[in-house]
Amino acid sequence: MIKKNNVQTLYSYIASPLGWLKGLFLFDLDWWQEIWITITHNKSRSVLTAFGVFWGMFMLASMVGAGSALENGMMSQIEGFATNSCFVSSGRTSTAYKGFRKGRGWSIVNEDIPVLIKKIPEMQYIAPVLFGGQSDKNVMRGERYGSYSIKGNYPSYNLIDRNKIIYGRYINDIDISEKRKVCVIGKRVYEELFDRGTNPAGHNIRINGIYFQVIGVAQGNSNINIGGSTEETVVLPFTTLQQAFNQGNRVHFLAITAQQGVKVSVVEEKVKAELKQLHNISPTDQTGVWSMNVEDQFTMFLYLSLGVSFLIFFVGLGTLFTGGIGVSNIMLVTVRERTKEIGIRRALGATPRNIITQIMSESIILTMIAGIAGLITGVWLLRVAGIALSSGDQFFKDPQINFTIAAGALFVLIIVGIIAGYLPAKRAMNIKPIEAIREE
Repeated sequence: MIKKNNVQTLYSYIASPLGWLKGLFLFDLDWWQEIWITITHNKSRSVLTAFGVFWGMFMLASMVGAGSALENGMMSQIEGFATNSCFVSSGRTSTAYKGFRKGRGWSIVNEDIPVLIKKIPEMQYIAPVLFGGQSDKNVMRGERYGSYSIKGNYPSYNLIDRNKIIYGRYINDIDISEKRKVCVIGKRVYEELFDRGTNPAGHNIRINGIYFQVIGVAQGNSNINIGGSTEETVVLPFTTLQQAFNQGNRVHFLAITAQQGVKVSVVEEKVKAELKQLHNISPTDQTGVWSMNVEDQFTMFLYLSLGVSFLIFFVGLGTLFTGGIGVSNIMLVTVRERTKEIGIRRALGATPRNIITQIMSESIILTMIAGIAGLITGVWLLRVAGIALSSGDQFFKDPQINFTIAAGALFVLIIVGIIAGYLPAKRAMNIKPIEAIREE
């Protein structure tokens, strides 16, 4: 039964819109015991009702965590790679221009680089890249050998596609200017040519019959592989590769980043226009200069991630509200069963607000217990999944639910509890004491 002082306390708090919720936590043990007895009066029904809310919150936490893992996995694929970058290379012309035939091939050359730097100030970094090809057993050290990609880079390339340096260092400007016979080997190359734990810096390896000194070991951070995996590539100074392997002044492609606040697409179009002018290619030629905009790919990933997150959250909330509907239906049945009890309360002086608070309190507590249990279970499952996915390079990575989202979900859960209890409480309030006492 509700004590008189409890009724007075309740009435004073429900005077404000959320006062009844505040007052809910100020009742003594008898009040909580009464709510608990009501909820556990029919255990099977309460458990099945609560399961709907439990499952809704569990699914919400699990799906949000899965969406987070998908986003983390996608971002890890381009981790360390400049998202404001583009790549430009030569192609074949699609139209005749200035006496040159259609289908003409051409090449970017060393002399193009200073012109681009001078005429396109929106560029931040520009890194010419040259491929040395890959042949059978082209890299050797003593009795050990392998077939790996050979690439010529400038130091600026490591500012665009950042590699983790395990041993030694990367190519520097002195290596470029002096055309030093040095190289940076990938992690897989190191593992196959050297004993584990050996620092390879200072050791010599033979590349296509020419000896080079190892100055570092690199491991790629991203899964964007231009011209081969970083793990299985040997990087030489750009100028050294040109001279040692008779590449002349040819450049295979350019890696470029834009200045802060400048869209990469702007720089991309300016570079293509300038190259077309330098090499007598029609300004309207669509295939004469090839390019790839990493910013577009990154934006696509971002929109995909946002779309998946919205869909997951929408479905999760729908499941949660479905559970709330189940709670509301059961509370309606409960009110029907307690018609006589409610009549007696009204006859003893309980106001309609007292009855509303009693019913809604039971609804909110049942909803909160089930929802918190579902959230805890979902977080635990995400933790277990995170440990299972922590080994190796997985596309799903570090599933977790943000604290803000979890707090928001609990707030929504309170709203669900209020909505679930409103209709049953309204029905209980409309019960007339005399008719309720006569109810059999």
